[in-house]
Amino acid sequence: MEETKQLIIAIDGYSSCGKSTLAKALAKSLNLLFIDTGAMYRAVTLFALQNNLLDSEGQPDSKKLEQMLPAIDVSFDISQSIQNPVILLNGENVQNEIRSVEVNANVSKVAANSLVRKKLVEAQRKLGRTTHVVLDGRDVGTVVFPDATVKLFLTASPDIRAQRRYTELKQTNPSFNGTIEEVKANLLERDHIDTTRADSPLVKAADAIEIDNSDLTMEGQLELALQIIKNKYSQLQK
Repeated sequence: MEETKQLIIAIDGYSSCGKSTLAKALAKSLNLLFIDTGAMYRAVTLFALQNNLLDSEGQPDSKKLEQMLPAIDVSFDISQSIQNPVILLNGENVQNEIRSVEVNANVSKVAANSLVRKKLVEAQRKLGRTTHVVLDGRDVGTVVFPDATVKLFLTASPDIRAQRRYTELKQTNPSFNGTIEEVKANLLERDHIDTTRADSPLVKAADAIEIDNSDLTMEGQLELALQIIKNKYSQLQK
């Protein structure tokens, strides 16, 4: 992969560590395009659910999923805002649908598919080659853009993460009636899938700067991240 000249901020980390929250805040502060790579995998997962591509065990039918990949178009509508683009699945706004309990439960399994990852990684690289961008995900700094300008790796305690996800689910899904224990179990399962998958597992890049935000406010985390970026990318200080 040829080296990019664009400013690329890569944010990786575990589920419910606030990667997207930080990425959006950085995009707004620095006027960068924000790309939620996790939303892209969620969109493919939604497609799989809508088209019965998961078996009775909740595992994706790899053969059928791979056959239908050419029919899956995942893109972003940036007409309203480059800092908060809307995720589109085959041209349809699915911003709310991809945050469902069903998508949460299955996204890591779908994202483990090598051909799905290949398709979406290429789409992410295409975006990063054309403009300054901040991306968050699980392999942005290790696979998608190993030459990213700045790499951050977010982490937090499982209990803190579970509380954050539980609160988010209650707010975005009024009918959600799961327990925080179930949410934590799902997070830990996703951690296991993400860190042990054969293709592009979740790992901290050797040159990534780790931020444990267990005890940080969103404002405190943003301030710390901006300082790291400015120290790394001196042109932003001008």
